Amino acid sequence: VQLVESGGGSVQAGGSLRLSCAASGTSTSRSWLAWFRQAPDKEREGVAILYSGSDTTYYADSVKGRFTISQDNAENTVYLQMYGLKPEDTAVYYCAAGRIYGGSIWDHRQYNYWGQGTQVTVSS
Repeated sequence: VQLVESGGGSVQAGGSLRLSCAASGTSTSRSWLAWFRQAPDKEREGVAILYSGSDTTYYADSVKGRFTISQDNAENTVYLQMYGLKPEDTAVYYCAAGRIYGGSIWDHRQYNYWGQGTQVTVSS
């Protein structure tokens, strides 16, 4: 699977952005699809996760109510809609895909495929 992110940028606090992650190469069915982020000198952390083809979504507490993960099966694309952005949301955002059996979906080491990352910068 090849994953290509787009949609990052710089916004003022309170603004919004939509990130896209286009998948190609093979099917992402039966896979967990996730957005992670990594700020300078911090660990990579999970932001939002869904299981391909499912309506069930999972969010980090820090983004609940502000971010929405969704999937367009026809376009094989995963989105992260971000509202109410805060300076602490500043990070490189990565999309990831993987078939996880028994491990935590929040553990980035469980994911086999990663995009190149897209920078999100939120100024106060």
